[in-house]
Amino acid sequence: MEMLLTGLGLVLVIEGLALALAPSRIEEALDMLRAMSAGQRRALGLADLATGVALLWALRQFG
Repeated sequence: MEMLLTGLGLVLVIEGLALALAPSRIEEALDMLRAMSAGQRRALGLADLATGVALLWALRQFG
């Protein structure tokens, strides 16, 4: 449970930094996501998910 809360906290810190430091870039990224089809957004989400799982796996194995 502690790892889950740590991970959630890190996500919130990174998102907060992005919104605080570059709000106009966030708007551009959202516009880019709106321009994508649902299938493209799904593929991007699955790629992000796979990358995150691979990173966590590597950290557990080698860290």
